[in-house]
Amino acid sequence: MTSAWLAFPLGLAASDVPRSGAELEREAERDAIAASKRGEREAFDVLVALYQRPIYRLCYRYVNNHDDANDLAQEAFLKAWRAISRFRGESAFSTWLYRIAVNACLNFRARRRPEMRELDDALVDPRPGALMQVERQDEASRVRAAVSRLPDRQRATLILKLFHDLTHEEVAAILGSSVGTVKANLFHALANLRLEMTGSRQARS
Repeated sequence: MTSAWLAFPLGLAASDVPRSGAELEREAERDAIAASKRGEREAFDVLVALYQRPIYRLCYRYVNNHDDANDLAQEAFLKAWRAISRFRGESAFSTWLYRIAVNACLNFRARRRPEMRELDDALVDPRPGALMQVERQDEASRVRAAVSRLPDRQRATLILKLFHDLTHEEVAAILGSSVGTVKANLFHALANLRLEMTGSRQARS
């Protein structure tokens, strides 16, 4: 995989009828998938450019660490490149790619126990308003820590549904489960998250 991502696809057909950015993006994706299946690495760079941000964010929300998230995103794209010839289009490409990234994250968590990180001393700032900012960062840190303690399937469901705003059907396709299972996992994930956060606040009071 090359390090310089292409900003625009090659060979985009001109049209006299104006098209929306979403339509152009979908066409670019279709063209890039077809070219990638023919072994054109530059075309796969187009797909990386389209999905590198959401895939990185997905991985980061799993591991709460930039370096690990970057490694997992790269691993997901490398696996996708190696398997692109087997992509049959039975689901959306995004669903297929998210499934690869989720599996990479699940395997990572199986290899390593989630790490708990305390608030960095560098966040302590004597300037006015700094305490409020630290408190917000502390709250966000405790939410991430609580999410990291959820069972894997609950965590995956929560991240995909709430943070990536996917439908129940899309999450089910990514995780290889039923819509009913997704709804149940989401319900239990939210309940467990509330318990974690309530316990955390009580311990601090």
